[in-house]
Order: sequence, then structure tokens, then C-alpha cells
Amino acid sequence: MKLSTRLPDPTADELTASAALCAQIAAEVSALGGFMPFERYMEMALFEPPYGYYVGGAHKFGAAGDFLTAPEISPLFGRAVAAQCHAAQAYGHTIVEFGGGSGRLAASVLEELARRGALPARYLIVELSPELRARQRALLATLPCVDALQIDWLSGPPAVPVDGIVLANEILDALPTTVFRVGEAGYLERGIGAEAGQLGWRERPASAQLAAQLDLTLADHALPAGHCAEINLRQPLWIADLARFLRRGVALLFDYGGPRAEIYHPAREVGTLRCYWRHCLHDDPLWLPGLQDLTASVDFTAAAESALAAGMSVAGYATQASFLLANGIEGLLAEEMARHPAAAMKLAAQAKQLLLPTEMGTICKVLALGIGMEPELVGFCLRDERHRL
Repeated sequence: MKLSTRLPDPTADELTASAALCAQIAAEVSALGGFMPFERYMEMALFEPPYGYYVGGAHKFGAAGDFLTAPEISPLFGRAVAAQCHAAQAYGHTIVEFGGGSGRLAASVLEELARRGALPARYLIVELSPELRARQRALLATLPCVDALQIDWLSGPPAVPVDGIVLANEILDALPTTVFRVGEAGYLERGIGAEAGQLGWRERPASAQLAAQLDLTLADHALPAGHCAEINLRQPLWIADLARFLRRGVALLFDYGGPRAEIYHPAREVGTLRCYWRHCLHDDPLWLPGLQDLTASVDFTAAAESALAAGMSVAGYATQASFLLANGIEGLLAEEMARHPAAAMKLAAQAKQLLLPTEMGTICKVLALGIGMEPELVGFCLRDERHRL
């Protein structure tokens, strides 16, 4: 991913769609009295029908989209995840995936579980985007194993308790987040204003509730005046919902982020908010809303705290590389190279992207949360870094 000051030009249709969403945002800003919390802006930019980023029709994932996720890079990722799912099937025979993307994670997981003779009874995909649902259905319909299990799509978390495994790849970093700045006399909440239809940054004193939460979160992390950062107030609610519907099982959360000490390091003075457009990384979330992805790094310490508060256990925390290696990705790579020798170099390059520290290997983490048991998970047998949380 390259940091860019010159972004690729959008098409005329894309500009029209973004302008329509911008008008919706500006109208709501006016209705709110001139200040929209950034959390609400991010929610509209990503999810507001019909022009929000994840509900629009543009390609998001892969070479033709804006960014690459691990399942898009290689099926080796999903196959290694499937190895963990197989080892954890004693916890239940339902897999719930949040945000199925193009469907490649589900496809790789199911193909590998079928190869092992260990298909789940049900595979549920929680997906808000009708366009992405259609892509997922089309891809999964091509699997030879598709008739051997029940695959269903949901618009929200399961309404009835399930036993099994939850997969969430790059979900937490897309939850709309609150942005704040440390002021000389207290915290300032950052938000959006609009003048003549043009969106711009605004600030206001943080509410007593937000200030109290920031005091609690930053109790051991002194940040200087002027420091900007994010705090995700929706993440605890999302994790609490896991504990509501997952009666017995384990949730595997894959995402960019780190322990709280890294997220709120004084040197990270502009926070972690990032924008992706056509594989270019930049730092202006107000640029053409609806066309670009917005994301902020996950505070995994907060995620672990939320899980414990909801009655779940923290069953493991590791880098993506460590998790994949513990689940046998090297053996899976060797098998694929033997089966397709002409593609050996391509397969090796894919594995490097998933594993190397200079790629996704260490910047992406895996957090495992258990409920109804104290699971011992093979994915954390090489290295478990729960002590860093």
C-alpha cells in the first residue's frame, strides 16, 4: 500500500454518487445544529444507503478494488483458519462469519474443511451489503460441497444462541469511531461541519461521558496537548453481542491494531485513522465520502476488557504470522506447490505477504475470545502474547 498525495481520478458516476451522499451528510449536519460527531460521519460514509462505501456497487476488495485483505491475497489464509476451525469443532458445528467480503474466506474455509471431512452443519454470513451478498452467493454456489451444509445470510447477529465458531476478519477496524484531540484545558471531540455544502472539521468540548471514558482509557497513557486519536465506543457493544448469541464456542477476531500502549503512544500524534482508495493510502476522511474506505486501528486491550466484562474469556492473542504458522500454513503451502509446481513462485509470494513482518505478518493480529469453556487453541501454541494486553 503506497502513501499518496496524488489520488487516482474517480469517474463521473463516482463523483455524482459521492456528491449525493455529501448532500445527505450536509443536510444531517444542519439538522444537528452544525456539528456531526465523526462517529456518525463515518457510519454514513461507509454504510448509508444507497451511496455508502460498503452498500454501493463498486469493487472494494482485490486488485480491482481499494485494498487487499488476507483472504483475497491467498486461499492459504482461509485454509489455515479452517485448520483452527477443525480443531475447535468440539465447541459446536456452526460457523458465523461477520462481513463476508467477496466470499473468499468462506470459500477457502469450507473447501479445506470438506477436504478434511469436517464440514460444519451451518455457515452463517452476517452481511449488510446486498451487492456483496450477491457476490458471496455466486462464489459459494461453485463449491462442490455447497449442498452438504446449510449456508444462510443474516442482516445482523444471530437472533438465537449458537454453539460454534465466529470469524471476523477486519470488522472491528470498520466500526465507526469517535475522534478526539487533547486540548490545553481538556478533551475536544472532533466532528464535521458544513458550509455551502462543503464538509470541514469542527471541534467541541467533549461531553462529560466521553471525557470520563477517555480518562479511564488513558489513565496510564499521558498524551500531550494537541495529540489526536480515536476511541471506539461501539466496540464494547459489538463484543457484548458476541456473548449474547454465542452460547458456547470461540470467536476469532483478525484485524490491524495492537495493545493500548501502542495505539495511544505519544509519538502517534495524529492517531490511526486511515483512508484507502484504489490501493492508495491517505489521511483525508472528508475526501469524496462514499468512495473510499475509512478505518482505524483496533485497541485490542479494550477488546479484551470488553470481552471479560461480557463474561467471555481471552483465549489467545498473537500476530497473524504466528497464528498461521501454528495452524500449519507451511505444510499447506508445500502441498499446493507440489500440486501446482508451475505456480510455486506465485504461491510463495502470497505466503510472504501473509507472513512477513514487512507485509501483514506482524501488523495484523488475532484475538481469540471463548465462552462456555476455556479453549486451548492450536493457533496460539507457538506464541501467545496475551501478557502484552
